[in-house]
Amino acid sequence: MPTLEHDSLVFRFAQIEEEASFSINFQRTLRIPDTEETYALPPGLGSFPLRHVEDHAAKLPAQTTSRGGVILPMWQAEALWLNFKNKGPDWGLDFPVAIKVAAGKINAVTGETWRAGLHREPQDYMVSPDQPWLDGFAIEKGVIRQFVAMPLGDGYSVEEQLTGEAEWGGLQISVAPLKAQVWKAKRQEWEEEQEKRLAMRACLHEDAVMGSLGRLSSVSMGLAAGGRMRQVIHPDPFNLDDWDFAAADRVFVTLVHAKDWKKVTGDAAPNSPPTAEEYSSAGLPWYEHYGKDRSALPGSSTLAGVNSVAKLFKKITGATLPNSKDIATSTPKALGPGAKEHRPVRTTGSWDH
Repeated sequence: MPTLEHDSLVFRFAQIEEEASFSINFQRTLRIPDTEETYALPPGLGSFPLRHVEDHAAKLPAQTTSRGGVILPMWQAEALWLNFKNKGPDWGLDFPVAIKVAAGKINAVTGETWRAGLHREPQDYMVSPDQPWLDGFAIEKGVIRQFVAMPLGDGYSVEEQLTGEAEWGGLQISVAPLKAQVWKAKRQEWEEEQEKRLAMRACLHEDAVMGSLGRLSSVSMGLAAGGRMRQVIHPDPFNLDDWDFAAADRVFVTLVHAKDWKKVTGDAAPNSPPTAEEYSSAGLPWYEHYGKDRSALPGSSTLAGVNSVAKLFKKITGATLPNSKDIATSTPKALGPGAKEHRPVRTTGSWDH
C-alpha cells in the first residue's frame, strides 16, 4: 500500500525487495506557450502539497471521498509534471517499476480509456528509471502536450473531449513491480558486474569511489492539453510477462481548485507560478533530457487530435488565452545519462597557502 511522505507518494514492494522503493512527487512548473512551437523542458518550481482525502472528508464531495487517495491544489490554467524516483537496495542498482498514468481515466500515453493490466501494441505504460518524469499527453514521437488544470465541466479536459463526460477528473496512477524471480536475476547480474569491475580496478590499482465549513459540492479539476514540449516516452526494455501486475498498487489523485484549498484543508494554497515569459526574461534555464538511447514510442493519434486549452479558449470566449504567445528561450541545459560532458574543473593554480 502506498504511503504519503513529505508530499510524495511512496510505493514499496517489500515482498520482492525490502530495501527498494519508488516515489512520485508532483512538480509545479511554468505553463509553456500554447502554440504550435515545441519547447524544451521547463523547470520544477517545488512540489505541490498533498493531503490524505480521509483527513478532510467532511469538506469534500462524497464522490471524492469514495475514491480515496490524495488531493492537491492547482490554479486554473496551472501546469504540473510528475517526477519519478527509484531507490534500490544498493547504490547504482535501481528498482524498476511499470507506471500507468491516466487523466480523467484517459491513458496519458495511448489516449485509450483506463483498463486494468499492462498492454503492448500500443504500450500503455512507462518504465522508471528509464522514464524519469512525465509532463503531459504523448501526442507524437518525442512530443507531449503539457498537463494543464482546468475546472471539470467546462469542456476543456481531455476526458471531456474524448468521452463527452466530466465524471472523473484528476489523475489515476498504477505502479507495478517486476516479478520476484525477474528482479532476483537482475540483481544477481548487477552484483556479478560489480564484482568484475572491482576486480578490474584492483588490478589497475584504482581507488573505488563510492539530493468549520460544510461539504463542498464540487472542487474537482481536470487535466487539459497545453503547449507542445519535447519529451520521449521510452519503450519497455523488459518482457511484458516480467511485470507482476497482480502486485500493483493504484492511487487516485484529485485536483482541487486552489481557491478552495484553504476551505478544505485550512492551509493557504501556493501562490500562482511565474509565467514562462517572466521566467525567460530573468535569464533562467530550460532543459533537455538525453537518455541512453533515443528510441521512443510513437505517441497517440487520439491524443494528437485533442484541442489544446488555447484553441478551446479562443473558440469558447473569442479571446486569446493569457500568457500564451511564443517566447524566446535560452539554449537548454543537458540532463540525463546521455548528456554532454560538463565543464571541466581548473587544476592549475597555487596550493602554497
